[in-house]
Amino acid sequence: MIGAFFDIDGTLYRNSLMIEHFKKLIRYEVIDELIWHKHVKQTFEEWEKRYRDFEDYLEELADIYVRELKGVNKSHIEFIAHQVININGDKVYKYARDRIKWHQDQGHKVFFISGSPEFLVGKMAEKYGVTQFRGSKYVVDENNNFTGEIIKMWDSFNKQRALDEFVEKFNIDLDNSYAYGDTTGDLSMMKMVGNPVAINPNRDLYNCIKEDKDISDKISIIIERKDMIYKVNSSVEILD
Repeated sequence: MIGAFFDIDGTLYRNSLMIEHFKKLIRYEVIDELIWHKHVKQTFEEWEKRYRDFEDYLEELADIYVRELKGVNKSHIEFIAHQVININGDKVYKYARDRIKWHQDQGHKVFFISGSPEFLVGKMAEKYGVTQFRGSKYVVDENNNFTGEIIKMWDSFNKQRALDEFVEKFNIDLDNSYAYGDTTGDLSMMKMVGNPVAINPNRDLYNCIKEDKDISDKISIIIERKDMIYKVNSSVEILD
């Protein structure tokens, strides 16, 4: 059986599901808006002006997101997550969306493996009709309130473990399978399959691809901007 393994944020979805959920939590007054202005706004504006990296902004917001969700009941989180997917679920890269459909038309198994919270990834997986999914788990207590503990799924090691589970469960032929990602957290998935695809890779991932002949010889690099989709190779010149 052939499998297709997709990251979500930056690979399928054009932003971060967690960021959109954070914004909605402010709107529904689960998180105080002052926290955004005090802790996140400056980093966001510096990234928006391209003085800092998106990863800096995301990392800072993620720490606050986890801290502020502690003690919040899962039912509130799930309700707002549903709103996030309803509004943002179609704001995806055309290339990735078309590839999901292509794989499904071929009878391939399609999996989402994402660092976003599992309650968001699950709703995105349902929307796109994928086989199964894995996301970061947000642990709840006996009253269904978030404890502040998470089991992460955004690093390369844990994504590989998730992929291994799917391979064993569905008897996936890795040599003929596909993996799609945009950061170094997706690199382990890409190395394991015969058909890796980097979609709008960040600089760190591109440099890893360029330096590793085992993957640079077989990977496809896709750049989607405006209404154009480009396929480039690992020898393309990067301008500072």
